[in-house]
Amino acid sequence: MSSHPPIPTRVVLLSGPSGSGKSSFATRSGLPVLCLDDFYKEHDDPTLPLVPGTSDIDWDSPDSWDTEAALAAIGALCAKGRTQVPVYDIATSSRVGEESLDIERTPLFIAEGIFAADIVERCREIGVLADALCLRGRPSTTFRRRLLRDLREGRKSVPFLLRRGWRLMRAERSIVARQVALGAYPCGADEALGRLASAAAGRCVASSPAG
Repeated sequence: MSSHPPIPTRVVLLSGPSGSGKSSFATRSGLPVLCLDDFYKEHDDPTLPLVPGTSDIDWDSPDSWDTEAALAAIGALCAKGRTQVPVYDIATSSRVGEESLDIERTPLFIAEGIFAADIVERCREIGVLADALCLRGRPSTTFRRRLLRDLREGRKSVPFLLRRGWRLMRAERSIVARQVALGAYPCGADEALGRLASAAAGRCVASSPAG
């Protein structure tokens, strides 16, 4: 009896502006999910960037994120099906623990977060990329969704959330354009589900939508 080689595990990187519905979409997909927000740096990290002209930490800059730790977790999930991930408390901007993420033999999982597009090329280089998506919608809808979520979860002070919200709404089109330029395919939730189905069937390989 011939044996078939195991199906390699690959990742779908799910990016999009903050509040675009990435977490809800990833949960609805039924696939295992790695939350990339858990790889934020902690509040006392001296390398944290500031919003120009203010004393606010720029949590929307990739420099506020531990890229190498996130890539290591993705690599471990693809190679071994499990890894240890930090538990991050956004309200206090700190890591409050660690937990095990085990996806077993699942051939596909989602890594979602606002910096997912920043690692498209790195994941492609190491041969683990199935697809890269950028969820997009109306900036006004994204603003409302983001603000309601952040207020409900008590993520930061109300003045900070309002300042950040207005700034991100004005910048949303440029945020999407940047993520697309990094290799993420822009789409709504329905089209993203179709791309996931194709990736699960091994038919979809991420490529720049501009190509």
